[in-house]
Amino acid sequence: MDIPSHLKYTAEHEWLEIEGNIVTIGITDFAQSSLGDVVFVELPEEGAEVSKGDHFAVVESVKAASEVYTPISGKVVEINTDLVDAPDMVNSNPFGDAWFVKIQMSDTEELEDALDASAYEAYVEGIQ
Repeated sequence: MDIPSHLKYTAEHEWLEIEGNIVTIGITDFAQSSLGDVVFVELPEEGAEVSKGDHFAVVESVKAASEVYTPISGKVVEINTDLVDAPDMVNSNPFGDAWFVKIQMSDTEELEDALDASAYEAYVEGIQ
């Protein structure tokens, strides 16, 4: 299982790349592996306001549909439209080309719950 050390993680299996007040969000290698072959991704509209804990995307696989939750509040400033045409990128490159959204966060304190790579790895090992 791949867990890049430069990212932050959530207990809901999202990864976060933080650059200033912009946070790029996707789902982890563990999440995509658990879902199986991803066949559809639904993303929010650019400009949408999201609140921490809200679902902002849906990922459908051959096994199930799963909602993706935002670990931060803010405004969606960019969506990865490539995922709409090629949702299988989530399986082949979850930490690269398969990011979901970029959110301009409104409260940096909400990041205090995020896990570093070693804490996330321990968390995943504890649920397997």
